[in-house]
Amino acid sequence: MTTATPRRPLELFGVDGLLTDEEREIATTVRRFVEDRLKPNVAEWFESGTPPRELTQELGSLGVLGMHLQGYGCAGTNAVSYGLACLELEAADSGLRSLVSVQGSLSMFSIYRYGSEEQKQQWLPRLASGTAIGCFGLTEPDFGSNPAGMRTHARRSGGDWVLNGSKMWITNGSLADVATIWAQTDEGIRGFVVPTDTPGLTATKITRKLSLRASVTSELSLSDVRLPASAELPEARGLGAPLACLNEARFGIVFGALGAARDSLESTLDYASTRVQFDRPIAGFQLTQQKLADMTLELGKGYLLALHLGRLKDAGRLRPEQVSLGKLNNVREAIAIARECRTILGGSGITLEYPALRHANNLESVLTYEDTSEMHTLVLGQALTGLSAFRG
Repeated sequence: MTTATPRRPLELFGVDGLLTDEEREIATTVRRFVEDRLKPNVAEWFESGTPPRELTQELGSLGVLGMHLQGYGCAGTNAVSYGLACLELEAADSGLRSLVSVQGSLSMFSIYRYGSEEQKQQWLPRLASGTAIGCFGLTEPDFGSNPAGMRTHARRSGGDWVLNGSKMWITNGSLADVATIWAQTDEGIRGFVVPTDTPGLTATKITRKLSLRASVTSELSLSDVRLPASAELPEARGLGAPLACLNEARFGIVFGALGAARDSLESTLDYASTRVQFDRPIAGFQLTQQKLADMTLELGKGYLLALHLGRLKDAGRLRPEQVSLGKLNNVREAIAIARECRTILGGSGITLEYPALRHANNLESVLTYEDTSEMHTLVLGQALTGLSAFRG
């Protein structure tokens, strides 16, 4: 029998040689934090549904909150480095990467891109350090894929704004110190920076989840929430503003989902190398090797796609439909990998001792948040044909 030195899946693609020294160092630093702090505890957090609040400050000290933004206490890294950090964080758990994505690419980015200097100075340094937590209120109970139909409304009252409505599936909502809330106005869709202790704003934690259990998800209710004029995001005009924020978050998912896939595959490789059936490790059987080889191919192709999109983003050439392409492919393949890994793990795969099924459960949410696979498919269809199929 011929033997060879075992390789980690991405080693076969030689991907480290495609990164700069700084990018490799950032990925290594985040991976070390994940191995030392997150992985030993994440199964417990998933089972209890209670990730520790102080984790946000630890992530702030690590430098990953808003790390791709410039100034205001942010690290100012390139897009590829941010993507690699998302990959490493999601190797622990999609819910923990979601915390970072919502904080940096939705809450912080909305203020960074559309806020006043006063709003930036007030919130961005605290959010970057993790001493404050942010959330992003766009999705509503009846309007997910169609945010243009939102019913949350803001009306002028003297020099103030008064907001009424509700937001659903809001990551970090019950933990947040500040919320970016999007609302219809007589002048079109506008964004507002809302401290969560504002009278009339309540957050209710969503329980009994089967997915993203190591992440806090909430419903926000707004009842006559009165805000000063200075709470409005001055540069946000129309639906394009929140959609641009979502595009930032989707970019992180393109990389992040691969972390869940990589962790599932690597842990399954280790299991298959030691699990003996019929007097030999199951890794030595042809059908198992076919599964491992097929999963490695999809993981590697997804990584190369993510890296290419990251380089385009850093060059200022990344288009929204390309982000849709990356999210559609990489999440779809990641969840397939996690599910296939579970089959190799057998009965052990349904326990929290191994991460594959936890990753698969989480990816069920990643598959549909920041727009569903169906929506991204139609984005690509429109790009290919020039015809919109979103209605009719």
